[in-house]
Amino acid sequence: MTTDDKKAKELQVSRRQLLRTGVGLVGATGAGLLASGLAAGELSSSDPAGFVSPVETPRAANGETMVGVKFEARGTVRLGVIGVGSRGTGMLGNFLAIPHVQVNAICDSVKEHAKHAQEMVEKSSGKKPEIYANGEHDYENLCKRNDLDFIYIATPWQWHAPMGIAAMKGGAHAGLEVPAVVTVEECEQIVETSEKTRRHCLIMENCCYGESELLVLNMVRAGMFGELLHGEGAYIHDLRKIVNEDRSEGLWRREWHTKLNGNMYPTHGLGPVANYMGINRGDKFEYIVSMSSPQAGLDAYREATVPKDSPKWKEKYICGDMNTSLIKTAKGRTIMVQHDVVNPQPYDRINLIKGVKGMFRGYPDRIFFDGQKGEEAYTGLDAYKEQYEHKLWKEHGKDAEDKGHGGMDYLMLLRLVQCLREGLEPDIDVYDAAAWSAIGGLSEKSVAEGSAPQKFPDFTHGAWKQRNGSAI
Repeated sequence: MTTDDKKAKELQVSRRQLLRTGVGLVGATGAGLLASGLAAGELSSSDPAGFVSPVETPRAANGETMVGVKFEARGTVRLGVIGVGSRGTGMLGNFLAIPHVQVNAICDSVKEHAKHAQEMVEKSSGKKPEIYANGEHDYENLCKRNDLDFIYIATPWQWHAPMGIAAMKGGAHAGLEVPAVVTVEECEQIVETSEKTRRHCLIMENCCYGESELLVLNMVRAGMFGELLHGEGAYIHDLRKIVNEDRSEGLWRREWHTKLNGNMYPTHGLGPVANYMGINRGDKFEYIVSMSSPQAGLDAYREATVPKDSPKWKEKYICGDMNTSLIKTAKGRTIMVQHDVVNPQPYDRINLIKGVKGMFRGYPDRIFFDGQKGEEAYTGLDAYKEQYEHKLWKEHGKDAEDKGHGGMDYLMLLRLVQCLREGLEPDIDVYDAAAWSAIGGLSEKSVAEGSAPQKFPDFTHGAWKQRNGSAI
């Protein structure tokens, strides 16, 4: 054990003891730091990545708010992973490339997946994590361990809420792959559990850590676009082959097209736009209207590629191919969010932000400012990179280059580990996880009611009014 690890261990108070006694972790940790006489330089009180920390906010209506709550500082991040299929295995590889991460437990209902992940960890660290592969509910035993600081969850969507709740109740912070949860009720459940257990529940929205997304975020902060008016995000992706496979996501993701007609995967496009607009930090989603096109793409693909004796022919797809949703914010801004994964098309997240001074649009990246040379022609981002490139990309971009989705996966986890080790606030919290994921249930209801407006719950209990700055 290193000196840093020993110091961090001395400062930490048993999570389970705190949860039993009801003592707030922030207060307990703060008292421990004062009592220890820890020098200010030993654990940074500032945020070296240059991220914005929100101001303190009032107590929430159904529990103490998680706004402004910092992680407890620690020398080593002790990790559990639930779900090591395609996505989980890739992210495990990224975690193993980050210093001061110790993987103690792996869970997957497919034993071969769990063993493969165990071998990956042993090869990387020399230590063999315990595996949990005894049925679909063995994750509950993993969550009962007292040697896990953070549990990363990459499983089919319907498992996210119960697994995240079990992790928090067991005393660990939780990270849920996207969407964090599926229904509005699940959004409320993870918020309530987070507030009661004093554990963070994060949405692992990697697109918020993209190079262009963070560069544009810095430009928004600098006022380059002026007063913001409108944003657009999307998940336009041809996943027909993937969702029809007899393995991995094909075993569960296509099923959602048989039972939900709305935007079932909104956060990749929405997350960056929400950050630009400071959603839950001075503004909030107010209401949404949604409509879906006819369903045709999966039927056409099945007709062209699926054998007539396949059980897939018994499936009835009800989700309209293109869902378009419009959100109105408390400040009167508008956001368009789209979803289509079942037709031939280039990948597109749109990633648009527009203000009174200019606008940015992605895919491909292009920008326009009032009065610029070239009149109405877009220009590229290169001219702004030197001044506005985010510190994460300046310092770690080279390390991230070959580590998934253009480096954003690695940088998201690197930043998470930094926040956990240095006792910082998470960039994206449970209120963001709930607000962004609520699009699924609310869009479905709006479509079913002829595009009737649906009100967003205020998951922050009014705390958004006192916060400022963007999430990252």
